[in-house]
Amino acid sequence: MWELRSIAFSRAVLAEFLATLLFVFFGLGSALQWASSPPSVLQIAVAFGLGIGTLVQALGHVSGAHINPAVTVACLVGCHVSFLRAAFYVAAQLLGAVAGAAILHEITPVEIRGDLAVNALHNNATAGQAVTVELFLTMQLVLCIFASTDERRSDNLGSPALSIGFSVTLGHLLGIYFTGCSMNPARSLAPAVVTGLLDRTPGGRHHRFPPLQLPAVPLDQEPAGAPGGAQGPGAGH
Repeated sequence: MWELRSIAFSRAVLAEFLATLLFVFFGLGSALQWASSPPSVLQIAVAFGLGIGTLVQALGHVSGAHINPAVTVACLVGCHVSFLRAAFYVAAQLLGAVAGAAILHEITPVEIRGDLAVNALHNNATAGQAVTVELFLTMQLVLCIFASTDERRSDNLGSPALSIGFSVTLGHLLGIYFTGCSMNPARSLAPAVVTGLLDRTPGGRHHRFPPLQLPAVPLDQEPAGAPGGAQGPGAGH
């Protein structure tokens, strides 16, 4: 519990919040369906990769720049972070992701925002196939992160930010065709919460408030119980 009294701990949690907010904002923003220039798979993949690489370079020294609950859980299992830090990181990542998606939703024209690139099954992929692909995509990302930041390596590591950015780009080049590519629970949760589309499976119900529907009333008839009845001042209108 001593970590809670540390300024460095508070800065790290805030950094995870800010980094995930920016990552989701720019990543989902690259997938908006502009009529004049629809996004390509390569554009989206490069945008997500550049986003993660930039943020790792900018904030990695503050929090480690996990920016992903799956990465934080992997670090917890590998004893790289404490349980308390992992819990606060995941909470900050989820909140940051929702905040980033909400900001993007509000500043984007209604006809462009669509579903904010909510993850869903594509190209007739089954749920089992999608889960398997996501497992492999996330595995290669975590493997790259661990290998790129391993202080025990004596060879030339190069730039961890660049390596991790390439790993995210690689995952999107394949994963977009199956699920829209997540590799990140926060990235998947944020647009689903903001748009209300919590179930995008084939045939699944969209868990959102149904639109308000009022019964049609003939022009020459007042609704039952209307003030004044059929003989009131509004009769016939």
